[in-house]
Amino acid sequence: MDEESQKVENFFTRADGAYVFARWGRPIVPVVFGVDEASLGVFKGAIEAVVSLASHQMAETDPELGANLMIFFCQQWDELTDVPHLDQLVPDLGPLVGKLKQADANQYRIFRFDEAGAIRAAFVFLRMDEHMASVPADTLALSQAVQTILLWSDKAFDEQPPLALIEGKAVLRPEIADVIRAAYDPVMPAMAQDASHALRLTARIRPTS
Repeated sequence: MDEESQKVENFFTRADGAYVFARWGRPIVPVVFGVDEASLGVFKGAIEAVVSLASHQMAETDPELGANLMIFFCQQWDELTDVPHLDQLVPDLGPLVGKLKQADANQYRIFRFDEAGAIRAAFVFLRMDEHMASVPADTLALSQAVQTILLWSDKAFDEQPPLALIEGKAVLRPEIADVIRAAYDPVMPAMAQDASHALRLTARIRPTS
């Protein structure tokens, strides 16, 4: 396997060594809780941009859940236990909040999958600690949109974030954009658990001569 294919494989190889890939299998319907109207527009714009990059679709409503990409902002993790009906959407919410507090985490994502293994819903939790509050809204929005358009590895962006700064503005790194576009190629599967999938992705990233 060459270097480029290895980089692609690393994006979906988890800390336990398992290769796990999934993309959305239905139109994305986002809703954002805990932000003002201006920030809401920024988040929806970022999600639309990444969905468009993937040649995927958005919709006004999801027939099963109403909204299927739910983003929650809070100041303290304990606030999540007060959100009506959230414990029905996120089983074991109480223990999860305890783990997030113990880890002093400032973000967490949960994905749900359909029978074919494609993403059917995602829940994003963001705690506005000092670091998170210092990130511009458009940067934060684009980062979260990128990290929910695919099921990336839990260590995909440990060494390098998905965004880069160009003249002070956050933009999606070209190699990440290439992976997203390739992942949503109609001939590619919605879910994969074999590393040979990374070779197929790489083949769609490389320009044909």
